Amino acid sequence: MEDATVGVAAAETGWSARMLRYLEEQRLVVPRRTPSGYRVYGLRELNQLRSLRELRTRFRLDLGGIAFAARLRREPELSAAVDGWLAAAHDISWIEWEQRKHEQLLAA
Repeated sequence: MEDATVGVAAAETGWSARMLRYLEEQRLVVPRRTPSGYRVYGLRELNQLRSLRELRTRFRLDLGGIAFAARLRREPELSAAVDGWLAAAHDISWIEWEQRKHEQLLAA
């Protein structure tokens, strides 16, 4: 398959060209660039776009949620902070968690 431009990729996958730019900004689907800076979508990116649409539909997810999940995979510090919060949320009350957070901030 030949590389597709933004317009062709949008038409083939059901996303708008504007949405393709947003997906790239969120680092969900990142197309290659030509030497002159044009986006080109190969088979891999086109399949990512199709599967992203299916993922959203199947699990009723919005793009913000998917982008956040992607950030969790890319950013270990964020992932650890969220894991810590989730673990604490099950072990202590919200007020206790807030109190501990403020104590840690004051100690820093």
